[in-house]
Amino acid sequence: MPPISGFTLVRNAVKLDFPVEASIRSILPICSEVVVNVGRSEDDTLELIRSIDDPKIRILETEWDMSRRNTVLGHETLRAMRACANPWGVYIQADEVLHERGAAELVQAIKQHDDDPRVEGLLVRYIHFYGGFDTVATHRRWYRREVRAVRLAPELDIRPYQGAQGFRVGPDHRKIRARMTGAEMFHYGWARPVTALREKREIGRVMYPWRNADPSLPLLDWMPGLKRFRGTHPNVAQAWIDARSYDPERVIAPPRFRWQFLRYYLSGAIERATGARVFEFRNYKIV
Repeated sequence: MPPISGFTLVRNAVKLDFPVEASIRSILPICSEVVVNVGRSEDDTLELIRSIDDPKIRILETEWDMSRRNTVLGHETLRAMRACANPWGVYIQADEVLHERGAAELVQAIKQHDDDPRVEGLLVRYIHFYGGFDTVATHRRWYRREVRAVRLAPELDIRPYQGAQGFRVGPDHRKIRARMTGAEMFHYGWARPVTALREKREIGRVMYPWRNADPSLPLLDWMPGLKRFRGTHPNVAQAWIDARSYDPERVIAPPRFRWQFLRYYLSGAIERATGARVFEFRNYKIV
């Protein structure tokens, strides 16, 4: 069984109310080390990471160049990735938590595919929470799966792509060759308290100025494909969730039809009928 590194990055975790402690704790049992790139923050993020107090954690204290805008996350993810000592790495973002029921399967998949050079990464399934912890977003703009375990050999030149949602290979950004797993990643970025979502919006205006987001829109606008979540959350995230379960301001806006939603209704109907998600963006190629 090849040893596994974990790697992540975080900045202003307290201000942005990231579940980063739960994120790190969710991968610690399957990793021999976890490298955490902690950018210089305006709060007690560094102290928070230190307080986890696990000998597997290795902290990189860094200064992030925010003038890079949307590429800064990829640059800093690569810095954490390159600091890992093992041949495989499990990547997690500060608003993601790996469910314990899939962690062992992810390890088993790494073991199974370690000797197959065609497999450069492994996919996990995503559950995206929106406006709280009992609603999930499912239309095709919310990615169903993404690579979260990758080979770390420098000669393979696997690197984070753009905003570090996923990975590509080499300077030409070839799609990474990946296999499916049943592991589940819970994404809580849009379930955080309203204060954190307001901070998220302000940061977005700096990092993605070309989006020209209308400031009059609600923080949590309604969209097609919102569904009730009836499963269980990761054990390590439960305390963080319980402390934030009540937020009277965290309300999804009432349904409002827009013409651009027609494409989501159409693609959703095709997916229900055929099982295929048309026009889905993928950073990977399944092999």
